[in-house]
Amino acid sequence: QFTSCCPAWVKFAEHNEAEFLKNLSSCRSPQQMFGSLIKKHWAADLGKKPEDIIVVSIMPCTAKKFEASLPHFSTDGVQDVDLVLTTQELARMIREAGLVFEQLDIESFDTPFGFTSGAGVLFGATGGVAEAVLRAAHEFVTGEPIDQINFEEVRGFKHLKEAKVEIAGQEIKVAVVHGLGNAKALLNKIKEGKADYHIIEVMACPGGCIGGAGQPISPSMETKKKRAKGIYNADKLSQLRKSQDNPVVTKFYDQWLEKPNSEQAHEALHTAYANRGRIIGEDIQLLTSKQPDKVDIAVCVGTCCYLKGSYDTLKKFMTQADEAKVREKINLHATFCLEGCEQSPSIKVNNEIINGVTPDQAETVFKEKILTKLKED
Repeated sequence: QFTSCCPAWVKFAEHNEAEFLKNLSSCRSPQQMFGSLIKKHWAADLGKKPEDIIVVSIMPCTAKKFEASLPHFSTDGVQDVDLVLTTQELARMIREAGLVFEQLDIESFDTPFGFTSGAGVLFGATGGVAEAVLRAAHEFVTGEPIDQINFEEVRGFKHLKEAKVEIAGQEIKVAVVHGLGNAKALLNKIKEGKADYHIIEVMACPGGCIGGAGQPISPSMETKKKRAKGIYNADKLSQLRKSQDNPVVTKFYDQWLEKPNSEQAHEALHTAYANRGRIIGEDIQLLTSKQPDKVDIAVCVGTCCYLKGSYDTLKKFMTQADEAKVREKINLHATFCLEGCEQSPSIKVNNEIINGVTPDQAETVFKEKILTKLKED
């Protein structure tokens, strides 16, 4: 199961890794859950219509602006989140308004949405979502509270962090990755069968949300470490450390959502995903095999690949199939985008994408990548 709170990661998955969408948590991001509850339920309790309430979100993330604009995040045709300001934009507005924080009186956050847990605060740092999940999972599975609150294994700034936690006699394997390049590398390992986890947290920005594009810019990792330290200190000082201990969340379910996984909860708190690759379902089938152990070969003939000779590569594959007498053992089709334009021409053999397959290399690639698979089978 992959986390789904980072909209940049979700967009990346929808456009580039559609095969993993079935493993992506259906939970909306906290921003979209908040807006949905406000527009669908809180507004009604106040006797207001969704369009009468303006929801402004303050985020460290520019991708949140895109997320808030998505048509499926709306109530009665009104966006659940109306405006998204980055922390940089808010700081600029505060400065321009002449506000001096040191001169302001201390006040608590408004209820009911201002009542939080330390686990919720952790979402801002890489590993925070995974740690919040681990704090809750043991209790949900066993019905008993967990003694361990801090999970140091998922903290820090390593590109890939791993943890193993035993719950009800079963070992749960957790991975945490930040930066989409690192996420892509991990996904490739999973495809190759070299990695296997139960829970995978992905954040697009280095360090997590604290390193978001909407934050004050700092090339130094030390700045991100200080921000993460602030988050962990806030968690330590929280009255509640686990999200399931928040009485306001329980009240929301009782008052509005009935129970977790109810129809009302899914409508307000969950979403769905779709393959948003540039061209979907437009393949041109050239050779079709009915054999169960067939090898599937896709050759991209999109603009970049075509200009570098992919059409000739496709023809050479046809010739090689005839010469090797394997036409009945392969599916060969032309496709229009394998998302590897910079390293075109690209082909896909079963689940493996191979870049830079020029006509000159077609014969070698056919023998080494296709015929060898047929011999293995």
